[in-house]
Amino acid sequence: MREQVRRLVRAVARPSRRARRRTVQAVMLGCVLALLPATWLHASADSRLRTVEAAPARDVVVVFGAGLWNGRPTRYLAHRLDAAAELYRTGRAKVVLVTGDNSRVEYDEPDAMRTYLTERGVPDDRIVSDYAGFDTWDSCVRAKKIFGVDRAVLVTQSFHIRRAVSLCRAAGVDSYGVGVSERHDHTWYYSSTRELFAAGKATLDLVFKPDPHFLGTREPGVRDALEAASAAASR
Repeated sequence: MREQVRRLVRAVARPSRRARRRTVQAVMLGCVLALLPATWLHASADSRLRTVEAAPARDVVVVFGAGLWNGRPTRYLAHRLDAAAELYRTGRAKVVLVTGDNSRVEYDEPDAMRTYLTERGVPDDRIVSDYAGFDTWDSCVRAKKIFGVDRAVLVTQSFHIRRAVSLCRAAGVDSYGVGVSERHDHTWYYSSTRELFAAGKATLDLVFKPDPHFLGTREPGVRDALEAASAAASR
């Protein structure tokens, strides 16, 4: 009797072959569904990626924030800004729109980005600051609706550039992307993994097109900077 009870308990506790197969199938399906948004973003933006040297000429280059360390741009953000400065120096862009987080007084990405660019030769009156670029979708929508940007070259890291291009195009900005390469350290692996999850949110943004966290009124910064560039060119 005791042995029969043991066999019954083991039979109940041990899943059947069919149950194990269904579990494996469910896990595989979950993985496929999780990867679909990232795969779609990857495919849809590939034709829009360029190097700094091959980037098309556009009036505006948009640089996305990537964090500060002791008030200065992080290494990743500095590399983005270096690429934008090169686009300006080579005449592929007339104005740099820096977009980042200034949600609290002690944290000001756009001003730190502006300082970094001016130190590398970009004139202050050719730099426009978006202080409410809290995420990629917000930055893209505000570039279009607040700053009137219709066409732009986007600069960010290679693991982020496809999402940036896809979202900005959905927001109405005809975009090409320059993806900055980085060495594959722990930050790169963490950020690349994070992109898999961010792709899901990006898909929702593409479908529902929500308003940014803060929209506000139109700002003339890009227009004024382009006028300053035209005036300088005509002298």
